[in-house]
Amino acid sequence: MNTTPTLTVFQGHERLLTAPLSEVLTLLKARERDTAQPLLTFDDGTGRQTDFDLRGPLDEVLERYAPAPAKTGPGRPRLGVVAREVTLLPRHWDWLEGQRGGASAALRRLIDEARKADPDGERRRQAQTAADRFLGIIAGDLPGYEEATRALYAGDQASFTAQLESWPPDIRTHALYLAAPAFVGQP
Repeated sequence: MNTTPTLTVFQGHERLLTAPLSEVLTLLKARERDTAQPLLTFDDGTGRQTDFDLRGPLDEVLERYAPAPAKTGPGRPRLGVVAREVTLLPRHWDWLEGQRGGASAALRRLIDEARKADPDGERRRQAQTAADRFLGIIAGDLPGYEEATRALYAGDQASFTAQLESWPPDIRTHALYLAAPAFVGQP
């Protein structure tokens, strides 16, 4: 897949655009009054459907979603840290708290090590998840959807492609694009 994050906009079964965020926001803003069929926007990296606040003129919308500038000067740089709850047994907390840097740093190291241990497997899992999320939203009622999903997770590219054969061309093409890394190195 691309190194530049992209999003894809669908209207019904038609793909309107695959592009970086600013181009997608421009299209969505230009078509916000189009009520023929809703526009669905998908993050190509995760397959998640994404909604945007399009209130105000285009320049305000673009500014709202522009990446925050990096903090300069003294202090800790902005890391994009997200706080979430993790439930562990007391013995796990005891072990984590005894690690260099504390529990959070130990968890980050463990995750990074696991990701580095099998980078191909990580890419495959990410592609499977992204394709599955996209298909679940836009193709869940199409014939062969369940079989396609099973083939995706089984790494069976021939079966996956065969199940998509009768689908609308834009959905089939985008599903194959998202799923491609899931089949790299598969027999």
